[in-house]
Amino acid sequence: MPSRPDLEITSPANPRLKQLVALRRRRARDEASVTVVEGFEELGLALDAGVRPRALFYSPELMLDADEQLRVVDDLRASGVEVVRVSRPAFEKVAYREGPDGFMALVPAVRAGLGELDLPPTPLLLVCEGLEKPGNLGAMLRTADAAGVDAVIAVDPVTDWGNPNVIRGSKGTVFSVPVASATLGETLAWLRQRGIRIVATTPDTELLHTDADLTGGVAIAVGTEKFGLTDEALRAADLRVRVPMHGQVNSLNASAAAAIVVYEALRQRRS
Repeated sequence: MPSRPDLEITSPANPRLKQLVALRRRRARDEASVTVVEGFEELGLALDAGVRPRALFYSPELMLDADEQLRVVDDLRASGVEVVRVSRPAFEKVAYREGPDGFMALVPAVRAGLGELDLPPTPLLLVCEGLEKPGNLGAMLRTADAAGVDAVIAVDPVTDWGNPNVIRGSKGTVFSVPVASATLGETLAWLRQRGIRIVATTPDTELLHTDADLTGGVAIAVGTEKFGLTDEALRAADLRVRVPMHGQVNSLNASAAAAIVVYEALRQRRS
C-alpha cells in the first residue's frame, strides 16, 4: 500500500514546532522524557546507537546532499516513524543552531542511571563533577567515544544529557557512549563496590599523569574549570595527578585535561 503523504508544516507558530522549541528547557524535557536531536550527523550517530525517533522533522531545501539524505527520511518513514516536512523559513525559525541542515528528530530521553551501565572487568571511566558548561560535557563525550571509554558519569551535574548544547558539542556521541548521572555520594559508593580506583585531576599534586598507574579499573575525575574537584572528591581519590603546565596559567580547559589523561590511560593499557 502507498505510504501516507507526510504532514507538511509551513508556519513556525504550528503547535508541533512550538513543542520542539519548548524542549530547549530542561524541565520540559524531563516532564516529557524526550529530547531533540538536531543535525544529520548527530541523528546518524543516534540511529547507529539504536535510537528510534518518535518523529522526524525535515526540510529538503536545507539539506547539504538532498539526494543522499532523503534516503534516511525514506528509511525512517518505512520503519513507521512519523515524518513531518517543514518549510525552510519555518525550520530556520525553530532551529536551535545557526546554519541548520534540515534535520531535527524527537527522541526518547537518554537513559542515565548508574544501574544501567554494563561494564567490562577493568573499565576506563570518565567522571565529570559539577560541570557547568554543556559544551565541555559534549567535548568530553567526543573524547570518550574516540578513546573507547566505557562510560561517562556526570556527578551533581548542572546540565542534563539532553541539553541541545551537550548533543551538539558531542556530535551525537551522547547516544553512542554509555552515560549516567548521580550524586557524588552515589558515585563514590558505586565505584567502591566495583573496586574501581579514582584518579583525581588537580594542579595541587606533584604526581604527573604520565607517572601514575592508569591501568586496571580506573575512573578519571575532572571538576569545574573555576574550582576543580570538590574537597570531598579529592579526599576520596586513590590518586591525584596533574598535567604539566609550563605557561602562566595553572590549569587547562576541563575537556582538554580530560582528553590528555584519558589518552595516557589508553596508551598505558595498550603497552
